[in-house]
Amino acid sequence: MEIAILAPAAVLVLWSLIMLFWMAATRFPAMAKSGADLGSAKPGGRGSDLEGVIPDKVNWKAHNYTHLMEQPTLFYATVVILAVAGAGHGMNLYLAWSYVIIRIIHSIWQATVNLVKVRFLLFILSTVCLLVMAVNALWATLF
Repeated sequence: MEIAILAPAAVLVLWSLIMLFWMAATRFPAMAKSGADLGSAKPGGRGSDLEGVIPDKVNWKAHNYTHLMEQPTLFYATVVILAVAGAGHGMNLYLAWSYVIIRIIHSIWQATVNLVKVRFLLFILSTVCLLVMAVNALWATLF
């Protein structure tokens, strides 16, 4: 097994946790300022219930954290497949690092500026990296 390709996945896991703490560090003070608190939350309430209650710029961190729980799950699976198949080197390793770097830039952009045109471009670039890795993972497991 080639474990070098697991390092980008570990970095993205750590980055996701950083985004979680960044979200909490901005969301809880904004909730307190708005009068919302966990004690008065309705049963089954979700973070999305805070839309329109706390400032949009605060919610951007939560939106990004949600994004980090979506497509990157495919990245994690792809990385494991490539590692187990012995294809976690060369171009696949570069693509994995590129994916993670682009996703971190995407997070910072979405959490601070959030101009959708740029955010979408970053998303497409990371998706292309993932697509090539996924095709390579399929190829590595079939042949």
